[in-house]
Amino acid sequence: MKTSLLFFLFFTLPLFSFELPRNTSQAIVGIASGWNSSHVTLHRYERSRNGAWQLIDQPFKGRLGSNGLAWGRGLHPHSAGVTLKREGDRRAPAGVFSLGGAWGYDPNTKHHPNLSFNRITTRDLWVEDVKSPHYNKHIRLNREPSAAWEKKAQMRQNDYAHSLKLFINHNAPQAVAGGGSSIFFHIWRGGGSKATFGCTTMHESQLKTLIQWLNPQRRPVYVLLPQSEYMARRLQWKLP
Repeated sequence: MKTSLLFFLFFTLPLFSFELPRNTSQAIVGIASGWNSSHVTLHRYERSRNGAWQLIDQPFKGRLGSNGLAWGRGLHPHSAGVTLKREGDRRAPAGVFSLGGAWGYDPNTKHHPNLSFNRITTRDLWVEDVKSPHYNKHIRLNREPSAAWEKKAQMRQNDYAHSLKLFINHNAPQAVAGGGSSIFFHIWRGGGSKATFGCTTMHESQLKTLIQWLNPQRRPVYVLLPQSEYMARRLQWKLP
C-alpha cells in the first residue's frame, strides 16, 4: 500500500506543485477549445506589484497546428503517460514556455529595446533534422549554404509568413531528438484561414505588438493550453 502511494505521488505531485516563476510579470495566454483544435484565442497579461494579473487590450485570434496540441517540453512538468509533442505531428506544444528573441527580414523592425532582434540572412539556419547534433538550434554559416541539408534548413525562404517571428523555447535549449523543433510565433497564412505545422500564428499587426511589448527583464512566458486544462491548472499554477 505504501509503495503504491509513493508511486502515485511521484507521478502526480509535480504536475500540481508547479507555478509560474514569481519574477514573471508578462504572459501571453493562448486558449484552445480542445486538444484537437487548430484555433486559439490569445491574451496579453501583465502582473502588478501586488501579484494580480491584468488583461492588456482585447484578446485576439491565432492559429495552431493542424492536428491541435500535444504536451510540449518547457517550464512545466508533465505526468507519466501523457502524449508529448514529436517532430512532424503537426501539433502545437501545450504548456508553459519562456520566450527567445525576435527574428525578421527587415533590420529596421521595431522591437522592445531589451528584446534581441536577429536579422535573418541566407546564412541563418534552423536545424530540424532529428539526427543532427544541431537539432532545434540556430546556426549562422560563414559562407552561403551549399549542402542540401543546409539549404533545407535556411530560415530565409522568401516566405512572407516567416518574415517576422518570435522563438518559443519548446524543447530548448537542451533538445530531445524528435521532440519537436523550430516552434515560433509568426505571421499567419491566408488571413488566418490556414493552420500550421506546430507554430502559433496571428495577424502581422498583433505579432508586431507583441515584439514591441515583450521585455525579457520581466521574464515573459507563453501559456498554451486547451480550455479544460487551463481551468484545471489555473489556481495551482498561478496562471492569469
